[in-house]
Amino acid sequence: MTAQHLSRGDWARALLVILIWGTNFVAMKFGLLTLSPMLLSALRFVVASLPFLLFVRPPKSVGWRYLAAYGLVQGVGQFGMLFLGLKLGMPAGMASVVLQTQAFVTLLLAAFLLGEPARLWHWLGLVVSLGGLVAIGSAHGEGDNAMTLAGFLLTVGAACMWAVSNMITRYAARSGPYEPFPFIVWSSIFPIAPLMALAVWTDGADTVVQQLAGIDLTAVASILYLALLATLLGYGLWTRLLQRYAAGTVAPLSLMVPVVGLVSAMLLLGERPTLMQWMGTLAVLAGMVINQFGGRWLAGRAR
Repeated sequence: MTAQHLSRGDWARALLVILIWGTNFVAMKFGLLTLSPMLLSALRFVVASLPFLLFVRPPKSVGWRYLAAYGLVQGVGQFGMLFLGLKLGMPAGMASVVLQTQAFVTLLLAAFLLGEPARLWHWLGLVVSLGGLVAIGSAHGEGDNAMTLAGFLLTVGAACMWAVSNMITRYAARSGPYEPFPFIVWSSIFPIAPLMALAVWTDGADTVVQQLAGIDLTAVASILYLALLATLLGYGLWTRLLQRYAAGTVAPLSLMVPVVGLVSAMLLLGERPTLMQWMGTLAVLAGMVINQFGGRWLAGRAR
């Protein structure tokens, strides 16, 4: 039976994921200083999968079609589009905000495809958070806060791909229980070849070879952070939460990622959010509180 409210332990896991994913946009920006978007994404999944294949068995209850679908949708779809959007002028802080539109798409897909009920407070919380996201996105300024149309559209596309990967995770969970870590490791092998092919196609084979030969410590640190923390640990914990709770309960938790993303981009990249953007983050937090605790509050009022 699906639980409606997160336990204390799962709240701690969710907050750890939020911290990792919020700062992960800064790591992406640093990696993109010397590596192309598709190459950085490919190397992320190389490190997240190949070193572990000899030690981690494939999840028995999950079919290869789910592993392949998840790896391609998340790896090529979500991160390929996100990295390209960042390269084409999407600020890290703004990317952390726009990417969270996945929560709304996930809620809609879960309601129509999985029949997971969306309560009134879920919709109300998402509407409030959506207002916050709109305020943040519409208040972009000059310099580091500027947002290009191409970067924005690619990041929205990445958010939609994240929502689809959430659905794949839910469908895979219906096949039987499985450990998230082997699921993430083995699904990460599928985007490597397509991403490398895209890197060669968009940048040229000579450029790819030059980038690999000239890789520096900053790029290595970025790859390790993205592969080990953001992918294996972050998505491993996220997958476990999706196994235990309805998608409409888990997905909105990521709405706190923009708060960490904006602060880390401000401190580490010099991006300066406007007053409207900070007001938007408060609305995002308020929406998450409504989404998570609105049912308890209404039940308390009824009693």
